[in-house]
Amino acid sequence: MNQFFDSVSSFFSGGDQLPWCSRDIIAGCEKEVAEAANDASDEAKGESIMRLSWALVHSRQPEDVNRGIAMLEASLVNTNSPLQKREKIYLLAVGYYRNGDFSRSRMLLEQCLEIAPDWRQALTLKKAIEDRVTKDGVIGIGISATAVGLIAGGIAAALMRRH
Repeated sequence: MNQFFDSVSSFFSGGDQLPWCSRDIIAGCEKEVAEAANDASDEAKGESIMRLSWALVHSRQPEDVNRGIAMLEASLVNTNSPLQKREKIYLLAVGYYRNGDFSRSRMLLEQCLEIAPDWRQALTLKKAIEDRVTKDGVIGIGISATAVGLIAGGIAAALMRRH
């Protein structure tokens, strides 16, 4: 019985396995980026910015997610390494997933999978998107059916009162 309630709860809560990031971790990453800006190599600066981008797109705060997306989009232009490009595109997909832009997230994941067809993280997120879209469709159908039922019941009740 508990399994049933857990699965129903998972259905309505989203049920994805992506980690969340706290404000404390984001603040620590921001401090690291600020320190690296002054006296670190370009590679160290890039790594600290990637960690901050990761933290931002995994935040529960939409403004953090949007900031992470903007940082990743700006840095993607200057990325030459296929591995770094794949990582940034994946993080962008996570950000758009968190914002509810599932079609854009899916498109970015397709780009990731062109670079690395068997990349498990991208495949897992793609499945989460497909599950979410399916779930949203089922909920939408349920709401529509309920509305139609209520309207039909109201009409039937009105007709019964007339007679």
